[in-house]
Amino acid sequence: MNDIDAWVWWLVGAAALGIPLVATAMPEFGMFAVGAVAAAIAAALGGGVVVQVLTFVIVSVALIAVVRPIAARHRSERPRLATGVDALKGRQAVVLERVDGTGGRIKLAGEVWSARSLDAGHAYEVGQEVDVVEIEGATAIVM
Repeated sequence: MNDIDAWVWWLVGAAALGIPLVATAMPEFGMFAVGAVAAAIAAALGGGVVVQVLTFVIVSVALIAVVRPIAARHRSERPRLATGVDALKGRQAVVLERVDGTGGRIKLAGEVWSARSLDAGHAYEVGQEVDVVEIEGATAIVM
């Protein structure tokens, strides 16, 4: 065991930390693995055990302190590009058949949709522009 240099052990440790990274998808293991690679570099440059351990700890903690909050913020953000029915909310449509609280038809994004008025007592006549506020199944709720 004494024949193997310290930097090799650090690389073995980095590879060992990569296994739970892949198995659990916890990015913290990857940050520890990068810390182990940094310690391997310190060992290859002739740093003592204390320098190696300090390098490992400082790099690992710095990565967790800096990268983890950024990753958490990106993970919690909503996608900026709306797709599917979410992309239709807020768009304007043209009334094709009178729309009231019981139903009607509109042309929305080049397609004919069934529609219903948000306010059951309000009706929209043919040719009028309406705003889509919600999509329920295959029916657009307009106002």
